[in-house]
Amino acid sequence: MKLKPDTENQKLTRKIIGLNEDLKRKKIDVIEEKALTLYLNNQEIVTMMTINDYPKYLAVGYLLNQNMISKNTKIESVDYDDELNVVVVRTKNKVNYQEKLKKKILTSGCAQGTLFGDILESFDKIKLNKNLKIRVKWIYELSKKINQTPSLYLKAGAIHGCVLCEKNKPLIYMEDVGRHNAIDKIAGYMMLKKIKPQNKIFYTTGRLTSEMVIKSVNMRIPIVISRSGFTAWGIELARKSNLTLIGRAKGKKFYVLSGESRIG
Repeated sequence: MKLKPDTENQKLTRKIIGLNEDLKRKKIDVIEEKALTLYLNNQEIVTMMTINDYPKYLAVGYLLNQNMISKNTKIESVDYDDELNVVVVRTKNKVNYQEKLKKKILTSGCAQGTLFGDILESFDKIKLNKNLKIRVKWIYELSKKINQTPSLYLKAGAIHGCVLCEKNKPLIYMEDVGRHNAIDKIAGYMMLKKIKPQNKIFYTTGRLTSEMVIKSVNMRIPIVISRSGFTAWGIELARKSNLTLIGRAKGKKFYVLSGESRIG
């Protein structure tokens, strides 16, 4: 993998003493959760709860997936202040997003993920790669490789993971307290590193909700796999956009509820 969870980063977890099932004192690892405030130019956009391992990728990915910037936006700088927990994205063109902020929709994502109403307005215009295929054995191989990768989830729990893959190879593995944060960090990484999405696959440990489908489609990634389940609206949106949606992928079992033609 080009990037995977940093289980040795002591800033991401904390040792806390509690009682186990035998009522004996035991020290365990728990996830650190911090508030990160995002500014776009001079305007405060949102405060997010995050593990704060890749604040710059998270900031750019959030703005991109909220349609507040586009892949054509010229980013002049991304600055992070560790003491204030503030990240500022500066663009060449200054735009006022006050009206867009009023259209914010609360979604089902952990840590209160949000989407803007105009994202759904442009949803129909997005065309996903119809020619990309995924082999059944790749689903099994990806699940095995990802589940065996050392992660903060295995170390401390209370966290979601998203992985950018190509064929049967995991490339970028991000974790966070909300799965929308994990996918936003991947989006930011892809934009800043100029990675093309058309031949990529998403794997997520979280459920396949409308939010995850919208973000995947907005990023032009045509196939999504999850070891968790679906929501009905997530399925409807996936079918509307011809996104291949594979869920409950555990062991040798899975369900495909949209975009079946890409299964090879």
